[in-house]
Order: sequence, then C-alpha cells, then structure tokens
Amino acid sequence: MDVVSLTEDLVAIPSHDDETAAGAFVADWLREHTDAAVSHDDHGNVIARKGPAERSLALVGHHDVVPPDESQVDGEGAYVVQQRNGSLYGRGTADMKGSLAAAMLAFADAEVPDTAAPATGELVFAAFAGEERGGVGCRAAIADGFEPDTAVVLEGSTGYSAPGVTDVAVAHKGRRGSTIVAEGEAAHASEVEAGENAIYRATDAVDVVRGLDFPTTAVLGHELRGSVAITEIDGGSAWNVVPEHCEATVDERTVPGERAPLERVESIEGVSVRVDQDLPPMACGDADFAEAVLDAAAAVQDGEPEHVVKPHATDAGWLAAAGTDCVVVGAAEPGEAHTADERVAIDVLERCRRIYDGVVASWLG
Repeated sequence: MDVVSLTEDLVAIPSHDDETAAGAFVADWLREHTDAAVSHDDHGNVIARKGPAERSLALVGHHDVVPPDESQVDGEGAYVVQQRNGSLYGRGTADMKGSLAAAMLAFADAEVPDTAAPATGELVFAAFAGEERGGVGCRAAIADGFEPDTAVVLEGSTGYSAPGVTDVAVAHKGRRGSTIVAEGEAAHASEVEAGENAIYRATDAVDVVRGLDFPTTAVLGHELRGSVAITEIDGGSAWNVVPEHCEATVDERTVPGERAPLERVESIEGVSVRVDQDLPPMACGDADFAEAVLDAAAAVQDGEPEHVVKPHATDAGWLAAAGTDCVVVGAAEPGEAHTADERVAIDVLERCRRIYDGVVASWLG
C-alpha cells in the first residue's frame, strides 16, 4: 500500500470525539502487515514493538483530530478526503494522519533482528489518543511504562527554514495557562471605602505580569524565547456594586527549564494564582541522534533542512519530561492544520516516508 491510499483510509475515519474506530484501524493494519506485538489499550493508544533490546527508537504520532468544519464531513458522518492540485485535503491530513501513515509504512518495512539474532534495538510505533485534549493518551502511556530512549514525533516540521523543506525540530515551546484570582469585599458603589475592589487588585497583578521578563534558553545552539501575556479578564456583578471577585487569564509560552515567576502576583493582598494547564516544552539532549535524523532528512530532498525550533507544544514535551530524547519530523507546514481547508502535499508525505525509512535504517546500523 502507498502512503496516499493509507492516508485516505485513515482520514476518512471520524476521530474528533471518539478515536476508537481510527485506533482499531491502525491496530488491525499493523497486525495484518507486520509481525510486531501490537496492543490497542484501554486508553485508546496503539503501540507496536519489534525486536528485543536495551535501547529503543519510537515513531510517535496520534490518531485523534480537532472537530471538523462542516465542509469536511459528508451526509453520513464520514470525513471527506479529496486529492487535488498535488495535495490531500481533509480533516487530519496535515495533523497528522498523513505522517502517521508514512510512519506505519516505515515501521512495517523495517527489518529488526528477532530474538535469535544479535539485538541492535527495539523499534516501536505508537499512535496515541487524546493528543488534541492535552496529551491524555501519551501521559497514560508514560504512566504505564512507555519510555523509549529516542523518538521521532510526527508533528509538522516542514517549511520552517525555507518553503517546502522538511526540517528537524530539536526543541519546541510549551504552554502554561494560569488564572490570577483576585478576591475583595463587595460594597455599594456609593460607599467604595466600605469594600475592597477585586478588580483593582487584579489590575495590580496585571501590572506585575506586564513587567516580567520573557523566559529564554538555548537548545543545541538554537535560542528559544517564551512569552507571557494576559489574554482575558472577568470581574464584577453589577454597575453599582464594588466587585468582590475578579479573574485574569495568563497565557505563557514556556521554554525548557524556565518559567516566568508568576507567583510574584501573590505578594498583592487577596491575589492567588491557579495553574490550569501546563503542556511541557521539549529539548533534544542527544546531539548525535538529532544529527542522524537531519542527515536522513537531507538525503531525500533537494532543499537543505536545518535543525529548527517549533513554536507549538506536542506530545514530545511529555516524552521529553519522562526522559526520552525527541525530535519532531512531519509533513505539515505552518498554517495547514486545524483549518477548513486542511491539506498536506503528497510529495512531502512521500518524502517523510523516506525520511522515516532513513532514520530507522541509520538507527539499526
């Protein structure tokens, strides 16, 4: 089977609110086309393994997607996938069923020594559920003992250094979403001294956030600069009441090893901070592995791929936090995923298939 046909089959399966059918398709395909040990667990994750070893390489993706646009669903509820102008269009083509299909084929074709031969390494394929819901599948797998030494995560890395070039991301930012909570004391607005204005306390906290330095670090010679911003504020109950409660949302883009010191706002009376989401950043700590993947990417394209930094959080963050050295390599380009005209270029899908082949061959030696 070629990567286009397999992608079309995967994309046609709805997986925005229930990944069961898509996961079953992946698991059944792997059982039919490989001799790997394949599991489809209670979390919805599909994990396949070839070869015993003390070290392991994983090809890691996900089979869930964000909700489709109405134009991406047919009258019977199936996803619409179309091929035109050299690209595949449909929900999940870019993020990330196209790259998942390429990795499935690379995994199936890899010849890994069995127990009777000298073991050079275990090759693992993983398709997680719930990536779009904060990495719930990946986190569950880690909790169950999923811990490859190295991993290629299949999120988009194309078009960062130059248009159409598939690069190798050696780091990405994380996201910490927090809520500043300001408490006061209600009073009639005609007697402001009788109360404590929670909005005033919240705006004092906003001023503290505005004065924070953005976190920075470097990964394999590449600088990462995070950010921190107030994105929402909500408080008050009526025009004539001194507000007793106010909340402000903080969006922070984090970098490996650094966080903005949001706790400084708690020096203001009545103000506290609640962390609502903390998607970890990723930094590859294995320069040799990162270089080997870059060599595999360079060998199959005319452009000159580079080590780059990706701005978005992925499951690579959870894996890196658990001790896996990760890089990100995938077909999607910035702006292609999560849109009403989501698409992926067919030639880039085929290129990613060859990159994954090359990475596996290099790793097996």
